[in-house]
This record gives sequence, structure tokens and C-alpha cells, in this order.
Amino acid sequence: MDVSIIIPLKDEEESLPELCAWIKSVTDTHQYSYEIILVDDGSTDESWEVIKRLRNNDHHVKGIKFQRNYGKSAALNEGFAAAQGNVVITMDADLQDSPDEIPGLYHMIMTDGYDLVSGWKKKRYDNVLTKNLPSKFFNAVTRRMSGIYLHDFNCGLKAYRKRVIKSIEVYGEMHRYIPVLAKWAGFKKIGEKVVEHRARKYGTTKFGWERFVNGFLDLNSIMFIGKFGKKPMQFFGLLGSLFFFVGLLIILYLIVSKIFEPEFGLTNKPAFYIALTVMIIGSQFFLAGFIGELIARNSPERNSYMIEETAGLDA
Repeated sequence: MDVSIIIPLKDEEESLPELCAWIKSVTDTHQYSYEIILVDDGSTDESWEVIKRLRNNDHHVKGIKFQRNYGKSAALNEGFAAAQGNVVITMDADLQDSPDEIPGLYHMIMTDGYDLVSGWKKKRYDNVLTKNLPSKFFNAVTRRMSGIYLHDFNCGLKAYRKRVIKSIEVYGEMHRYIPVLAKWAGFKKIGEKVVEHRARKYGTTKFGWERFVNGFLDLNSIMFIGKFGKKPMQFFGLLGSLFFFVGLLIILYLIVSKIFEPEFGLTNKPAFYIALTVMIIGSQFFLAGFIGELIARNSPERNSYMIEETAGLDA
């Protein structure tokens, strides 16, 4: 199969028929073999009934329905698991992403050799204060922390080589950081394409300010797990050792002061209790790293490394 198009949605009954017809027109024109995977993330309207009708009329349409709202990351993760296409394209269901971008994205993956291509909505039709400015700040922070220089991490219109989406797991609010997850999984050729952003035709946005707070916390999780997930002692052990050493130096200073000045009050000095506290914190950090190492070494995925290709193993 050439293309899998994954569309997470919630309460988008009005836009689905138009969107699927548009996708069909584009893919038929370019003679792609394709599937449209619609993931209903706990809709309260008639979205699932619309999906079933679309499926009855077109075998390219497939549907997944969640019992309740789990979030966009969960919807994408299930879509990724079901996808069969060599190129996997994700887009939103609100008609703000244009299916006319599919051929260009497909070409960048299959011909130009990209592992992942992220859309860049250079001209946006969103509210400046509630979406555009926060999005610019969010993207700047993510670029700085991840070292991936994309303009629009949060764009729902992305294309992936099949191997990429089968190598990562998306949860929480991490759908915004799939390029970061892909980078940590060893996929280095990540690019972007300027795409059309259309004004919303039906419904209202499903995201609020809280997504930026949750997104920032998830970014920190990704950066930490990507760097120390398989070697936690290198972080917690080093931090714990530094804390313990600082506390020990303070204690030694107080002991030496007591030796040379017998009238020196050892236990009535604030520095004594600060030193004890710092040493206890250091010990706890060290133990956390030790326990983390035990967990990592007994994990079934402790040696889950990506192999790009082999030579001669079948001889």
C-alpha cells in the first residue's frame, strides 16, 4: 500500500464526508493505493455513525472508536499500529489541513529520502493571542531543547516513513513531539514543508491553554527519557554524589572547627543541619539511580536498538 492517512477526530460529523471525498479525489488522481483510518476519540455527536456510513460506501475507509476521550496522542498511536502504507500521513479532521498536500509529502518521503516531514503553517488563520503567539513560544522552546529546527512542531499535517511510526510509542501529550521521539529512535533525516492552513469551516477548536503546560512537561519527559532512560545512574548517581560530597565537606569543616576551638558549638549551627539535609538528599538521589538501574537492566526493552540494515546474515 502506498499511503495510510490517519485522522484523529472528536465531534467532527460535519467535516468528515467532505474531507474523505477530498482525500479520495487526490489519491485517485495520483493513482495511490491507500487507506483512510479515522480514529474517533470519544465523540459525543454522530461522528461514529458518519464513519460507518463512509465505510459502507468506500472500502478504503477504516474506523477505530474509543469508548471515551483519551486524547490525540492515544488516537495517533492506535492509528500508527493499524497503518499499512509505506508512507503514513496524519492530518486533522477539521478541514484546516489540505489533502492537496499529500502528493508533495509523499514525494519527500519516497523520492527525497526523508524519514519524517512536518508541515509548516507559515500563514495561519488562528487567533493571534490564544494560539499563534503561544505556539511561536512553544516552538522556540522545543527547537532550543531538542536541537531539531522545525518551525511548527504542533502541525497535525505530517508524513512518516512506515518504519518510523512502527518504532515509536505516542502517549500523554507527546503527539507534539513525534519529531523528537523519532530523533531519539535514530531517524535523522527530518524535514519540513510549507503547507496551506485553511480557516476552520465547521465546529470549534478542541484545545485550550492547558495543552501548552502539559506539552512543556511532556517535552521534559522526552528529553530525560531519551538521554537517561537506559542509564538512570548517570543522572541520579552523579547528582546524588555531588549533594553528598557538598554535605560531607560542610561536616568536615565543622568537625575541624570543633577540634581547634573546643568551645565551638557543633550541633547548634545552622550549617550542621543544612549539611545533614544535603547528605540525605544526595543519598536519596543515589538510591533512586540504583533502583532505576535495576529496573532498566531487567526491562525486556533494555537492548531494543534499531538496526538499519544487515549484510551477509542470510548466507
